Amino acid sequence: MQRFTDKVVLVTGAGSGIGKASAVRIAAEGGAVFCIDLNREAVEGTVEEITAAGGKAAARVCDVSDEASVRDSVQACVDHYGSLYSLVNMAGILRFDDTAQLQAGHWQKVIDINLTGTLFLCRESLPHLVRSKGSIVNAASTAALSGLPCGVAYSASKGGVLAMTRSIAVEYAKRGVRANCVCPGDITTGMTDGIDFPGTMDFDLMPRIMSLSGPRAPEVVAGVIAMLASEDGIHITGEDIRVDGGTLS
Repeated sequence: MQRFTDKVVLVTGAGSGIGKASAVRIAAEGGAVFCIDLNREAVEGTVEEITAAGGKAAARVCDVSDEASVRDSVQACVDHYGSLYSLVNMAGILRFDDTAQLQAGHWQKVIDINLTGTLFLCRESLPHLVRSKGSIVNAASTAALSGLPCGVAYSASKGGVLAMTRSIAVEYAKRGVRANCVCPGDITTGMTDGIDFPGTMDFDLMPRIMSLSGPRAPEVVAGVIAMLASEDGIHITGEDIRVDGGTLS
């Protein structure tokens, strides 16, 4: 299956987790992937893996919360490959805080990366996507659809991504651009490595975010992302697709 032959896809958060799995999957389907991440070593490792397998990929370091960094990265992608067909926004962070103790700076960092960063990428990519009649796939979460204990900042950021994506889908439908979200749940990534849980955390509530069949690898989400980003998803826009193993069923 070569759904991305002659198509350029920009993937954020491509150094690890769902972003990396998406970049690898799209490249395996013939896409030319422009991989961005804040971690230089990680994103260059993704590109090395793709090119070793015979795929096309380029790497760039980007802070998605920095407007100028995003603008330069999108332009670098178009300069490098000549066009842009799809944007896959998977960069993000997760933290847990007791809501009554949440510091403004911690709240703002989550919003800046997860929500504002997604906006910056969409805004800078849209003129190119209009020309290619392309697509956007953003990372929401089951936390956008159901309560996450001690996850008020993360949930708010992902709920915002979901609402923003639907607005873009409506605004740009007649211009040929589709915009959708994936809502992963219980996926094994490095996002929770080193997480400090607040002392008030009630771990008895954690089964609320666990799948019925157990955790899965990022590749299960990457397959859905590839479908939405490709022409197989041509009649899907403004949608949120849960990839959560029945967590919210």
